[in-house]
Amino acid sequence: MNRSARMAASFAKPASDSRPAGGRRTRRLAPGVALLLFVMSCTGEFPGAIAIRENEIRQDLDALAGDAMRGREAGTIDELRASGWIAERAREAGLEPAGRDGSWFEWFEVRRTRQSETSTIELAGRPLALWTDVSAAGITEADVHGPVTWLGTIENTDTAGVRFDGRVVAALLEGAGAPPLTDALAARRWIGSAPQRLARPLIGRGATAVLVIADSAADALFELAAGNARRGRYALDTGEPGRRRTAPPVLLVRNAYRDAAASPGARFTARLTVDDFTYPSVNVIGRVAGTDPTLRDEYVLFSAHQDHDGVRAAIDGDSIWNGADDNASVAVAALAIGRAFVRHPGKRSALFVWHGAEEKGLLGSRYHAESPVVPAESIIAVINADMIGRNAADTAALLGSIPPHRNSTALVSMAIEANDRLSGFVIDSSWDRPDHREGWYFRSDHLPYARENIPALFFTSLLHEDYHTTRDGPERIDAGKLTRIAKWMYATGWLAANAAQRPAVDSGFKLER
Repeated sequence: MNRSARMAASFAKPASDSRPAGGRRTRRLAPGVALLLFVMSCTGEFPGAIAIRENEIRQDLDALAGDAMRGREAGTIDELRASGWIAERAREAGLEPAGRDGSWFEWFEVRRTRQSETSTIELAGRPLALWTDVSAAGITEADVHGPVTWLGTIENTDTAGVRFDGRVVAALLEGAGAPPLTDALAARRWIGSAPQRLARPLIGRGATAVLVIADSAADALFELAAGNARRGRYALDTGEPGRRRTAPPVLLVRNAYRDAAASPGARFTARLTVDDFTYPSVNVIGRVAGTDPTLRDEYVLFSAHQDHDGVRAAIDGDSIWNGADDNASVAVAALAIGRAFVRHPGKRSALFVWHGAEEKGLLGSRYHAESPVVPAESIIAVINADMIGRNAADTAALLGSIPPHRNSTALVSMAIEANDRLSGFVIDSSWDRPDHREGWYFRSDHLPYARENIPALFFTSLLHEDYHTTRDGPERIDAGKLTRIAKWMYATGWLAANAAQRPAVDSGFKLER
């Protein structure tokens, strides 16, 4: 049987599912996709795929995720430098600018609320410098003064039924069993939540402030906690001041002040103030026009983000959190996919959006989903990805492919067919389950579009031990796998761009968490 006959026979088979170990494959086809695939099989299934080259992806990745970009933190000149670099590379690739006013850019304002460094803190007559000696576990405006009640280790102190009304309470945070700094992701999560967990029951019993004194083990994580906490909260600017919170402060204090907190007659004084201000972030937007006179007014949107964590606490002497996988991997993949569409445009147009400030709460994608540069109803599919360059070489994940996250069976069918025809990954759908502890579906830039009832998928190679650490550098990326996933994304978008019918949103879809 020749190739065309084999393909025709395969399309005639009943729909079926096969589930290899740890993965998922399907042969279900959206209406019209089978015929489209058959025609493409005879003329070159995905003609632009040849333009997606590993050597170019590697070159772009080394530049965007290199130390010179300083981790591309949102709201800093580093993010703007990276955004300008992407715009220039998109221009060189042959894309057209599709931002506001004929530019490559869609600017938006980020509102930041943080504990002000003008706050003053004093313990036992000794001034404490915010972020150096003490870190705020939360953001609050407060004036607190009074004697310190030292509890020591709470587990060894009988406080059952004791009220702390009007008192400043100090307790020891034990770091035994805490993740080491080398396990930066786990350590960051632990030190970010432990002070509040310790303080919550004390505040519930009337404490006006809680000083969480780090023991020597917990103290090793202090800079990690302070580096994160000093950044505060971020949101899209609505023109209204950020939310102010007046609550008993919880302060993580370095181990060097343990004796001061425990000394008889120690007093504590703090005047905590809050800063509230805005600064710019930006989406970079390019386009490749479609070839069909009618369908070119519809768009397949390829989605990435260019920001990461910037310069923070040093781990093993390295303070640049490069974000090579998260998400320089997809930012450069989108450039490669752009080159593919420039070489062979689809019937529909391809829109490329590199979102700013994703790490601050999906801010760039939220802004663009609410005020897109093209009519929202003209966006027929969102092909989003986040972290596509790590873990097992032959396994990848497709989120939004199973209920309740699936919002377009037709688009999922295109992605599965593109994988079967071109990239050949075993698809891990386990992280798409609503009970997965990471809630991974809700943590990338497809989400605001799905909320707008636009068909959307999330391609990823999932978390790894270097996620949000200084070790997420370009040298650790599997450029071959990155290139394969880029081709998978391209092929999925190519099917959507050329299908007779746009992929439909599933009836009754409602995004819930």
